[in-house]
Amino acid sequence: MREPEDYMPKAKTALLRNKQYALFGHSAVKVCHWTKKSLTEGKSCYKGKFYGINSHQCVQMTPSVGWCQSACTFCWRPLYFDPNGLKEDFLDAPEEIVEQSIQAHFKQLSGFGAQVGTVISKEKWAEAHKPRHVAISLSGEPTLYPKIAELISAYRKQGISTFLVTNGLKPEALQFMADTNQLPTQLYVSFQTPTEQMQKDINRSREKDAWKKLNQTFELFPRLKTRKVVRVTLLKGINDAENLIQGFADMIGKGKPDFVEVKSYMHIGQSRQRLGRHNMCSHEEIKAWSQKLAKALGYQYADDSPESLVALLWNGTTPRFIDFSNQAV
Repeated sequence: MREPEDYMPKAKTALLRNKQYALFGHSAVKVCHWTKKSLTEGKSCYKGKFYGINSHQCVQMTPSVGWCQSACTFCWRPLYFDPNGLKEDFLDAPEEIVEQSIQAHFKQLSGFGAQVGTVISKEKWAEAHKPRHVAISLSGEPTLYPKIAELISAYRKQGISTFLVTNGLKPEALQFMADTNQLPTQLYVSFQTPTEQMQKDINRSREKDAWKKLNQTFELFPRLKTRKVVRVTLLKGINDAENLIQGFADMIGKGKPDFVEVKSYMHIGQSRQRLGRHNMCSHEEIKAWSQKLAKALGYQYADDSPESLVALLWNGTTPRFIDFSNQAV
C-alpha cells in the first residue's frame, strides 16, 4: 500500500490529518461523532432510529478520500477534490482496504479505552470491536474507486453490512454492481437539484453530461435489487421553494426508492465559506416540506430526528429495519 502523499499533495494530507482523518493509501477512516455518542452516552444516529444500525459498531470510511467530480456548495469537506478518479495502476486491493480500515478505526477508538468500566460498559466496548456495519461516505465519491463493487463484497465476507452514498454520476459502476451481485446493503443517491441549471449552480459538477448521468442513475434505480434511498439535502432559500416539490417528486418517483431522507444543510466545515447559517432549515421546516414531498410521491411520512434535522419518507412496503442476523447483508 502506497503512502497517501503518493496520491495527494502534502498540504492536503496534512489538512485531513489535522481534521482527524486516518489516512492509508487513497482511503481514509474517521470515527463518527455518533459512534462516540453511542459509546459514551448511549445515543444513536438517525440511521439507528430509521433502520436499526448500531452506531458503536459502525465504521465510517472512504476508498477515495481526495476524488470527486463535483464541488457542491453545501459540502463541508475542503473542496480539493481531483475529478479524474484513481488510476488503475495505483489501486489498493479491496481486501487490504477492509483490513486497514478496521485497524485504523480500532486505533482511533483506543482513545476511549480509559473510560471503559466507568463511562463505557465493557459489553459495549467489546461490541465496538466487532464492526457490523460500514458507511462508505466519509469524503470524496466512492464510485471513483474502480473496485468499489469488490470492496463491498470484501466487507460482506467479513459479515459487515454496507451503506454506500454516491452522487449518481457513475451509473455504470452501479450497473456493474448489479451485474456481479455486489450491491451494497443500502444504496444512497444524494440529490438536491430537480433541474439541470440548479445542478450546475449547486453541485457544480466537472463531469461532462452530469445531468444526463444523474437521470440514467434514477432510471437504473428500480432495477437494482437492494435497499435504495434518495437523500435530499435541503438548503433554505435555495432549493426549498414549494414550486420545486413536484420536480423533486417527478425525479425521485422515476427511481422508485424504498426510502427518501430529507435533511437540512448543516452550517459546518468549509461550507461556511459559501453559505450562511440562514441556509439551514429548522426541524419544523424540514417536517413541513417533507410532508408535502411525501404527498406528491404517494409515500408515508415515517419518522424524523429533530437533533439531526432529518425526516424519513417510506414506500410502506420495504421493511424499515435491517435483519442483521442475515449474514448475506
